[in-house]
Amino acid sequence: MPDRDELSGLRAENARLIALLESHGIQWRPPQPVVLVAREPEPSKLSTAEKVALFRRLFRGRTDVYPIRWEGKTSGKTGYTPACANEWRAGVCEKPRIKCGDCSNRLLIPLSDAVIYDHLAGEHTVGVYPLLEDDSCYFLAVDFDEAEWRADALAFLKSCDELGVPVALEISRSGNGAHAWVFFASVLSR
Repeated sequence: MPDRDELSGLRAENARLIALLESHGIQWRPPQPVVLVAREPEPSKLSTAEKVALFRRLFRGRTDVYPIRWEGKTSGKTGYTPACANEWRAGVCEKPRIKCGDCSNRLLIPLSDAVIYDHLAGEHTVGVYPLLEDDSCYFLAVDFDEAEWRADALAFLKSCDELGVPVALEISRSGNGAHAWVFFASVLSR
């Protein structure tokens, strides 16, 4: 531990350097850290139809197909697959012998308000295919899931804040990662 003379010397040097920076108009204070505060959500005044419409407006992607989450009962593996009206239908679906992508009987289900309502009500979990057929999109999703996901997510939030980019952050289902969402005011094309 430094002795009193050394500590006094460091404080004096610190004061001298701060005065020098300020005399030249140089910002020396570090930016305030981004602090995430969990708060109780306000009761929504939106109707059910308005909530579904808001969800569709934010998460705009392909509407001709959507992915649905699955979980293997024995393996515990999870993933997403395009929703198919013929999935597991006897005499029509040949899973697992034939992959869905190779199936000639595949009948993709379009995204509907009812599907979104069931997703929001917790009946099932659906995803979105954000990249439209013309390679345009309405939002950006950033996934943080490695060992340093917390620090990476906070650094991303800080960068967005410095650039004036609104961003929403959520913790992943597992609790061991996060997703950051950036919604565009209009479609982004290449």
